[in-house]
Amino acid sequence: QVQLVESGGGSVQAGGSLSLSCAASGFAYTRVCMGWFRQAPGKEREGVASINTGGGTPWYPDSANGRFTISRVNAKNIVSLEIYTLKPEDTAMYYCAAYSSPNWWRPCGNREVDFRYWGQGTQVTVSS
Repeated sequence: QVQLVESGGGSVQAGGSLSLSCAASGFAYTRVCMGWFRQAPGKEREGVASINTGGGTPWYPDSANGRFTISRVNAKNIVSLEIYTLKPEDTAMYYCAAYSSPNWWRPCGNREVDFRYWGQGTQVTVSS
């Protein structure tokens, strides 16, 4: 049974940075696409970063503007997301999601239909 456990989040001042972490269990191999999505009140959920724990380059949307960094822990299905220069509009529920992907060289992207497993979410609140 696959489980995703998120940690981090909380309330921060604008301009600061924050780190989120997600640990996935239940996958047979460490070739898993893991991504972060967020959903602000009244808005659609959007992908902010994804990466394959087996290797390859991360994916970010064009809107990331270098403020998000996703990284993996070698040989483990654990990823972290660093968010820099936080803005009030970054306030959202952040979700970790994952799917098995043996083709580690392919970008994981942000298609929600691909991400079969989802965490419970962790709230990030940015005050001005």
